[in-house]
Amino acid sequence: MNWFQQNRLLGTFLAGFGICLLLVGLVFYWTGSKWNAARTEFDTAAAERSRLEHLDPFPSDANFRKMKVHLENYGVALDKLKEELKTRVIPLPSGLAPNEFQSRLLQVMTATSQKARETKVKLPDNFHLGFNEFITSLPNTDAAPLLGQELSQIQTLINILLDARVENVTSFQRTPLPEERGGAPGPAPTPSRGRKSAQANISGTKLLERNVVDLTFKAGPSVARKVLNQIASSPAQFYIIRTLYVRNEKDKGPPREKTAETGAAAVQSTGPNAPSNAPLNFIVGNEHVEVSARIEMLRFTF
Repeated sequence: MNWFQQNRLLGTFLAGFGICLLLVGLVFYWTGSKWNAARTEFDTAAAERSRLEHLDPFPSDANFRKMKVHLENYGVALDKLKEELKTRVIPLPSGLAPNEFQSRLLQVMTATSQKARETKVKLPDNFHLGFNEFITSLPNTDAAPLLGQELSQIQTLINILLDARVENVTSFQRTPLPEERGGAPGPAPTPSRGRKSAQANISGTKLLERNVVDLTFKAGPSVARKVLNQIASSPAQFYIIRTLYVRNEKDKGPPREKTAETGAAAVQSTGPNAPSNAPLNFIVGNEHVEVSARIEMLRFTF
């Protein structure tokens, strides 16, 4: 005690140093215990991972039976969906000869022209439903059934316009099929090794084909809406309106002076001395619209 009193600074330093050593020892002990627990947990997880990697996984009997039931239900639902989609597509006339297609084309052209005269719809000059080249020449044998199906699809589309009594059809263009030029889908590329081969096979399978037409017609706003709704909801053929452009025939509104005069006339016509059968003069709403659309006609290949 006398030494501590005589060497107070050194004694305080030694006491603090001893306390620090004790604290460091406690920290090392706590850290070592935690490290041992973590190492034990890691070794257990690594052993379990190694065990799972060397196992031959297979579901239990109960799960396997459930999976088979789910697969069967999925197959039934998928087949039902395919059959329902096939009813939304005009069937392919198998075995249609080139000369039969040409005869059918002439019949459809005659029927369409007659119906256009009855409904007072103006069609483009020399309107051949987009099959201009087949008026004087025959298609190849492989393309004739596909062209026959496309002819029925186009006839249904034109009938929608005629039944709605649009003002006129200004243009109609059909995108030629690859089969018309003797083209055929090229061979699928050789898949690379590994898991990409299955993905390449899936992506290379085509479930549908598209026949594309571009048409432009003029009609009133209500008639144009009716036509677009009927095309999108046609039960006979699955149509997709891919692009749509609507242009008003009047780019500018009525002049302000004319609007004021019309408003004053309307006030006078609704006065107490105005006749009851005075006609109403609408400022807007009487314009016609020009509708240009690219329409895809689907053909399912499953």
